[in-house]
Order: sequence, then C-alpha cells, then structure tokens
Amino acid sequence: MQQIQDNRHGANQFLKGTLILTAAGIIVKVIGSLNWIILSRVLGGEGIGLYQMAFPIYLLALSLSTAGIPTAISIITAEKVALRDYRGANRIFQLSLILLVAMGLGFSMLMYFGAGWLVELRFIRDARAYYALLALSPAIFLVTVLSSFRGYLQGWQIMTPTAVSQIVEQLFRVATMLIFAALLLPKGIDYAAGGASLGAGAGAAAGLAVLLYYYWRLQRDVAAQARLLPSSFPQENAKSIMRRIIVLALPVSISSIMLPLVANLDLFIVPARLEAAGYTVEQATELFGYLTGMAVPLVNLATLFTAALATSLVPAVAEACALGNGEQIIQRTAAAIRLTNIVTIPAAAVLWLLATPISTFVYHAPQAGEVVSVLAVSVYLLGLHQTTTGVLQGLGHTAIPVVNMGISAVVKVVLNWRLVALPALGIKGAAWATAADMGVAAFLNLYFVYRYTGFRMDLRALGINIFAAAVMSAGIYVFYDAASKILTETQTTLATMLLAAIVYVVVLLLMGGLSERDIMQIPLVGAAAVRILSGLGLLKP
Repeated sequence: MQQIQDNRHGANQFLKGTLILTAAGIIVKVIGSLNWIILSRVLGGEGIGLYQMAFPIYLLALSLSTAGIPTAISIITAEKVALRDYRGANRIFQLSLILLVAMGLGFSMLMYFGAGWLVELRFIRDARAYYALLALSPAIFLVTVLSSFRGYLQGWQIMTPTAVSQIVEQLFRVATMLIFAALLLPKGIDYAAGGASLGAGAGAAAGLAVLLYYYWRLQRDVAAQARLLPSSFPQENAKSIMRRIIVLALPVSISSIMLPLVANLDLFIVPARLEAAGYTVEQATELFGYLTGMAVPLVNLATLFTAALATSLVPAVAEACALGNGEQIIQRTAAAIRLTNIVTIPAAAVLWLLATPISTFVYHAPQAGEVVSVLAVSVYLLGLHQTTTGVLQGLGHTAIPVVNMGISAVVKVVLNWRLVALPALGIKGAAWATAADMGVAAFLNLYFVYRYTGFRMDLRALGINIFAAAVMSAGIYVFYDAASKILTETQTTLATMLLAAIVYVVVLLLMGGLSERDIMQIPLVGAAAVRILSGLGLLKP
C-alpha cells in the first residue's frame, strides 16, 4: 500500500525513474558490446551475416506485433492511477494483454511457418538463414507479452521492474547466444547462427519472469488499496477501451515503422549520391559505414539519458493531465527540458571536439571522426526531440510527433539528395541532413508543447548551459594537447573526457545552473553530494 502512495506522489519520481533506466541502459549496452565481440569470434563474418539477415525480419514483425500498444497502456494506466481508479487500471491492462497475446502469437506463427516462404521468394538471399528465422520466431510472442507488462508498470511510474528485466533479459540472451552458437558450430555455420538466434527468446522469457514477479507484488498492494476505496467509477465497456488504445497506439506504431523506412531511404540515396560526387562504389560504402555504423550509434549512446527521460515522462505527464493540473504539467515539462539541456549540450560539445580521438578509441577508425564531428550537434537535437515526444505522448497527442517525423524525413531526403552529391561535402552532407532531420522534428515538437501547455524554454538557464559548455570546450582544447605529450592516445581521451565533465559541473555550480534542490533530487547520492559541494563552497541554495 505504501509502495502505491510513494509511486503516485513524490515530485521527483520521474527523475528517479530516468536515472534507473539510464543506469540499466548503460549496463545493457556494455553487456551487448562484449557479447558482440565474443560472438563475432565464434561465428565469424559469415555467421554474423546470417544472423543479421534474419534479425531485421524479426524486428519488423515485433514492431507490427506490439504496434505501440505498450505506450498506450502506460498513458491510460497513469491516468487511471492518478484518479485512484485501480480497478479501471487493471481492466485496461487485462484487455490490452489479451490483444497483445493474440497479436504476438499470430506474428510468431506467421514468422515460423513463413520462414521457408521468405527464403524461397528470395526475400532472404541466403537460404542458410532459415534456422535463424525459426529460432527467432518464439521471441516475438514473448517480447510482445513482456512489453505489455512493462507498459503497465511504467504507467504506475515504477521503473525498477523495467530496468531489472532489461538487465536480466540481456544476461540470459547473451549467455544463450554464446552457448548455443558454440555447441551447434560443429553442425555448420547455419545451425550456429540459429543457435545464436535462440538468445532473443531465452532473454525475453527471463525478463518476463522478472516482470511477473513485480506485477504480482504490485497487484497484492493494489488489491489491499482498492478494498479501502469506494467503487465509484463506472466500468468502461471493452469496445471504448480498445478504441482508446488503438487511437493512442497507432501513431506510435507508425513512428516505429518510420525509423527503418528512413534508414532504408538513406541506403538507397546516400551511396548513390556519393558516387555522383565522384566516389567509387567501395569508397561510398566505406563512408556510408562511417555515418550509419559509427557516428549514429555514438549519438544514440550519448542520448541514453534523454531516451530514459522520455519513457519516464510519459506517465508523469499523463498523471498530471488526468488530474487537470496544468501547473504540474508545465513544471514537469520544464524540469525535463532543463535536464535535457544540462546533459546533451556538453555531450554534443565533447563529441564535436573529440570526434577523432573517440572514433579511434571506440572503433579504431579515426577516418570516421570527420562525420562524427558534424553529427555531434544531433546529440542535443535528438535529446530535445525525445523529451518533447515524451511530453506530447503523455498529453495524449501521440499523432503529432509522428507527423513531425514525417515532415523532417522529407527535409532529410531533399537535403541528402542535394548535399551528398557536392564533392566539397560528400558524406558530411548526409551528416548535416541527419542533423537537420532531428532539428526540424525537435523544434516542431517544441512548438506543439508550447501550444498545448504554454511552456516556454528558460533562455537564461539555456545560456548558462551554453556558457559552461564553452568554458569546458576551452579546457578540452588546452588539456588534450598537453596530456597527449605524456599519455597514450586512449589515456588522453579518457582523461580529457573526465576533466571536461568536472569543469562543466563546476562552472554550472558557480553560475547557479545547478542548485541544492536540483542535486537533492538525485536518488541515493543527492544528500551526500550536497554536503560535499556545500563544504567546498560550490553550491548555491
């Protein structure tokens, strides 16, 4: 019972959830990176290729199977919980679970029995990927069901189950992939790729078990609380509930399909326009790899925090919206945008200044540095887009971010066509087009956030963030050159990044960009950090 109250109230719940999801995301990324290194050595390039042939089909089926419904569950659950209609929240979940079970089962069977057809019709160019398709098919059902529980628990603004399940899922996925790939390798590379593909289902089953445990704990508390409350809420009929779920979920589903669609447009346009600029086919392929395989993943890694923030923000805004508390909506939006600025502006500056050293450290490809430096601005733009999308979804306007993504995609296609063919730009033209794509989507979102909430960005706070990042950038410029004379390249890069973070935080504290209240909101370490910084005279109340 106390757990319910703690999760419903607490002004900083969405910040706590953000930090929990961010920590989980980092752990999952590290585990996944180590797994990919080991798996590549087990399967080799050929085996990885077979696995990669089957995986896009799986991702497409999964996108169609979940169809944005978990986000809709999160929004509607948050609304019901805000009104203390716990029975209504459970009814929403039960009906949506039935829908997702049916969809997950249907797409799993379709992939399993359609695998041979995909190979015969040459959608899958190499017939040896057949076993990987079969092995991935059960995972569609399991991940679809798992996503429904995540959406429901997130609607209660409880992010720990999502975080724990992500880590457990990744651990079981990696262990299964490596074990079965090694065991089946003597039977042939096609069997080994199939064995590696079993990891998706095993990981999903483990993650689902974790969520079932948290769901059982929550339901125990919900049942106790519901008995104390009068049953004053009329029961909605199933038809109206399903209609609301579909209205909210359909735009989210379209947006998830748009991402691979835009990626495929890049695949068709960018290499061809690079060739028009005078590059050979091999050079165009290499440059395209720098952009999509190196620069874009670095941007995504730098925005792990804002991706988690957007997930936490959806139910937080939906709760305030259900209560009709416009002031709280603005407060939570302002806090989220402020956090986005604090985190992504320095991250963009670091990636811009240290593009080549970071590319060398991560990929052993200093040639990618030029593209990374151009795309660095996208860290801020993508972060802003993610956060504003979370606000709009929480308000129930799930279609607006999708329309904005569509407009920005058109801008990207036009710019790709024009800029990439210019010999002076080449692949940098594609990077600028990608940045413009994210920028257009972000600022269109920001306009609609203002329109529906009245929120205006605090330009003074933004100026402090930019000034702190500028001082930090000067420190990077001076320190990197000096450190490179006595340290290795890797040591210099890591030491410079650490120093940059310290300088940025200190300047932010001295300028009043971080207050005692801000730091106290940080779970676990907030109080201790306040004591230390106050003792150093760096903290303003």
